[in-house]
Amino acid sequence: MKQGDLLAPPPGAEPARNLKPATLVTDGACLGNPGPGGWACILRYKDQTKEIFGSQPHTTNNRMELTAVIEGLRALKQPCRVRILTDSQYVMKGVTEWMPRWKRRGWRTATGAPVLNRELWTALDEELDRHTPDWEWVKGHADHQDNNRCDELASRAAQFQTSGKA
Repeated sequence: MKQGDLLAPPPGAEPARNLKPATLVTDGACLGNPGPGGWACILRYKDQTKEIFGSQPHTTNNRMELTAVIEGLRALKQPCRVRILTDSQYVMKGVTEWMPRWKRRGWRTATGAPVLNRELWTALDEELDRHTPDWEWVKGHADHQDNNRCDELASRAAQFQTSGKA
C-alpha cells in the first residue's frame, strides 16, 4: 500500500470534501526503554488548539509513540480529514507499510512471529477507520514548534512519575 492509498475515505465514511480538516502532532518519550513513559499530542482545528498528554509507569518509547496517535484521534469528536505529523519512523512505517501486510497475515510478521504491541496497532487501526488520514514524518528535536512542544509535554509526563513534579 502506498501512502496515497491512505487518503481514500474508509468504507462507509463521508467523502473527504465533507470532512473537517484537523492537524494532529504527536510524540512519545521514555526514561529508559523500558521505563516510565509519557505521550503527548497537539490537535489543531481552525483557530482552536488542544494539548493532550499522559503517562504510563513501565513502558517503551514505541508504545508511547503509538499511544499519542491513538489518543489524539480518539479526542476528535467526529470523522475528520486529519493531517498526522509524527517523528516516529516506527509509527509512520508501521501504518503506511507494515500494517496492511500484518493484517493479511493475521497480525503476524514476515517471519510468522506475533506483531509486537498488537493491541495498540489494532486500536490505532480502528481509530484510523473513522478518519481520512494524511501522514507526514517530521524530524524530531529539530525546528518543528508543535513537535518540540509535544516532546516537552511527553518528557514532563514521563519525568513526573519519578519526581512527582511536572
